[in-house]
Amino acid sequence: QLQLVESGGALVQPGGSLRLSCAASGVSFTIATLSWYRQAPGKQRELVARIVKNNNANYADSVRDRFTISREKDNNTVYLQMNNLKPEDTAVYYCNAVHWGLNAWGQGTQVTVSS
Repeated sequence: QLQLVESGGALVQPGGSLRLSCAASGVSFTIATLSWYRQAPGKQRELVARIVKNNNANYADSVRDRFTISREKDNNTVYLQMNNLKPEDTAVYYCNAVHWGLNAWGQGTQVTVSS
């Protein structure tokens, strides 16, 4: 069964950087689409960035040019490098994997941007 485990969330000052990681396990194939979502208190979960098998990626307008999504070539690990963090980036960040009929979520990792 596909399982996702995120790590890397922390408290960081505005302008700082963080790198989130998400490791997928329980499958022997390369997952088609890996994404990062986030959910701030009182708001709906939103897509932050998405990457597919050929490494094409897309981003939410609010994070483009600050965040970079990447994936390891030989396993189902995805990263989110977050630079120039802003208080409005504060949220729980979730990893998502989609492959044909599979759709799995991680448990989330808290990112807090505050001075």
